[in-house]
Amino acid sequence: MPAFFLTLSPIIQAVIAASVAWAVTALGASAVFLTRDFNRKLFDAMMGFAAGIMLAVCFWSLLEPAVRMVNGRVLPALIGFLVGGFSFWNIDKILPHLHSGFPINEAEGVKSSLRGSILLVLAITLHNIPEGLAIGVAFGAVSAGFSTTTLAHAVTLAIGVAIQDFPEGLAVAFPLRREGVSRTKSFGYGAMSALVEPVGAVIGAAAIVLTRRLLPYALGFSAGAMLFVIVEELIPESQRGGNTDLATLCTIFGFALMMVLELSIG
Repeated sequence: MPAFFLTLSPIIQAVIAASVAWAVTALGASAVFLTRDFNRKLFDAMMGFAAGIMLAVCFWSLLEPAVRMVNGRVLPALIGFLVGGFSFWNIDKILPHLHSGFPINEAEGVKSSLRGSILLVLAITLHNIPEGLAIGVAFGAVSAGFSTTTLAHAVTLAIGVAIQDFPEGLAVAFPLRREGVSRTKSFGYGAMSALVEPVGAVIGAAAIVLTRRLLPYALGFSAGAMLFVIVEELIPESQRGGNTDLATLCTIFGFALMMVLELSIG
């Protein structure tokens, strides 16, 4: 890890880490310049892998440290977890958005006249909010001085988020390209969908730096919000192409990989 990184404030560290995750999303979207479409089997495998990584992040990187830092008391993490899940359930009901591969008449949220491309970007943007928050909370936790949260732990979480961001860039760019949107615009929309991650990272890190007592609740909140996204979008999307066994095995592999990273590095 570069020495200069260690001297930065937790908020700046979180912004840098979240910006790297954003760049990986943009990298996934950039594949649209190479081909008009993607291999559905490979895409389902990647989405399943991403779901497994994020499931592992929910437990090993967020919930488990949240419980340990308050001497095994479950209530703070549980409250945060439930509030996070129900908050994003409500946002999902309100924010107009369209999941990848669905017709415009199946858009969710309040009725809107927005174009399908914008609704698709909003769907992925919604998914990236808890990822940015989780990165920010993890780096903010380092400054709080809890022994259960270290810089290596925060960096490991950010690596996990970045890995699973690649297929999310694909999930925006390629459906738009299939609908006739130019390669440049498809890439731009894909990259734009993850810009909320650095913003979420700032909010998450600042909240912990300002109020240390929020940490177990904030970790639980991030886990609940992330689990909602996983179950509501990532897992169903990985199963829609008919490659259910492959996607499921990749989910298991993704979880195992992130668990090993967290326990060996974090």
